[in-house]
Amino acid sequence: QVQLVESGGGLVQPGGPLRLSCTASGSIFSMYIMGWYRQGPGKQRELVATIIGGSAVYADAVKGRFTISRDNANNTVYLQMNNLKPVDTAVYYCKMGSSSSSGYWGQGTQVTVST
Repeated sequence: QVQLVESGGGLVQPGGPLRLSCTASGSIFSMYIMGWYRQGPGKQRELVATIIGGSAVYADAVKGRFTISRDNANNTVYLQMNNLKPVDTAVYYCKMGSSSSSGYWGQGTQVTVST
């Protein structure tokens, strides 16, 4: 049984940074593509970034501001978010598996960017 637990969300002012973490249990973490997705108010869930091995892919909206990384020894994937904007406000979800698969999801963590 795979479990994903996200942490690190919260309230941050525009322009500020935040780092999200997602720790997985119950699976061979290093073999899977890991991703971060988000769902803003009234919006559909969208891909933010994915990583497998040392290769990362980002949504255009976050390129240059967000960085995804992983620590396979500790079964953890991170999302460093810099220069946050109000439009980044969303529930952020961690996923184990490709974007085209059902995969495994975390419970989500709220990120709110506001003054």
